[in-house]
Amino acid sequence: MTKLKTRYGSGVREASSYVGQNCLILDSSITHEILNILCQEEEFDYCVDLTAVHYPKREKPFDLVWILYSFPRNQRLRVKTMLGEQESFPSSVPIWSGTNWLEREVYDMFGIRFDGHPDLRRILLPEDWKGHPLRKDYGIIEQDQQWVQAHLGIESGQ
Repeated sequence: MTKLKTRYGSGVREASSYVGQNCLILDSSITHEILNILCQEEEFDYCVDLTAVHYPKREKPFDLVWILYSFPRNQRLRVKTMLGEQESFPSSVPIWSGTNWLEREVYDMFGIRFDGHPDLRRILLPEDWKGHPLRKDYGIIEQDQQWVQAHLGIESGQ
């Protein structure tokens, strides 16, 4: 973390450790490059998870969060970056192929697009589903009732 902070300066907004897990909070402009460095040079050879968090009142309302693991070091690292409402992010599938479905899930649940993803489409919900259910401003009951009525012809149990 010290090496990255020295190399990228203010682009590394925070480098901290809590309960033995290191965390980097990065400017979105350098995050993809650093993810590549972490995999290629720092031996973080496995992406355990990729998710997002929605903070609708912030200027940049989304956090993208990668949990990385290094088998050679037996070490975890959390990497975070913030994105604006219509911002997309470069796909990390070329870095870790296992992020394919994780990016699809983030797209499906939050609406965050990943540039260069090989097959970015919904993974959990039907293609014609409106909206993204893990956004904090999403009205799930209304959407569920509309979809169930349109596709199943019955009243929703919600």
